[in-house]
Amino acid sequence: MSSKDKFGIELEIPKNVVVKKENQMISVTGKNGTISRDFHKLPAFITVKNNTIAIEPAGKRKGDLAMTNTVRSILNNMFKGVEKGFRYKLKIVFAHFPISVKVKGREVHVENFFGERSARISHMVGDRTKVAITGDDVIVEGPSLEDVSQTAANIESSTKVKGKDQRVFLDGIYIYSRDGGD
Repeated sequence: MSSKDKFGIELEIPKNVVVKKENQMISVTGKNGTISRDFHKLPAFITVKNNTIAIEPAGKRKGDLAMTNTVRSILNNMFKGVEKGFRYKLKIVFAHFPISVKVKGREVHVENFFGERSARISHMVGDRTKVAITGDDVIVEGPSLEDVSQTAANIESSTKVKGKDQRVFLDGIYIYSRDGGD
């Protein structure tokens, strides 16, 4: 998918994807929507030509050269997201008090966790991230890997057990599957 010369990387743009660059802001558009990312803080020069993206490091040090691979990985994840999307699956686990999960707007409410009266609330990240509850599974989907993974982590960490032995009290919501882009 990419070729590498001595100091830079050329990345091929997939057929069904459109890439636009304004200053250091890159927008990738595909069938799942548009993802934009600002690369101005990364020490790399990015140029878009025809159906390739050239990534050149700002210097010749090891860290500068490694940054080109980081930029390549970010762009590849953006391509995968707008083409196929990302999906995280979480499992609802409880021993005694039945946990109920509800989506209210851009928030996920975990109710009756350890019999608590107030709901534990976690926020969805990104505009295109969707959360669905099917049985004992919570499914988080969207085109941006960062938004989907952060939303899943927010839901998982909202049910973190405090003040008890986590090996014994296993109630919570846990990530068990990461799909996307492949």
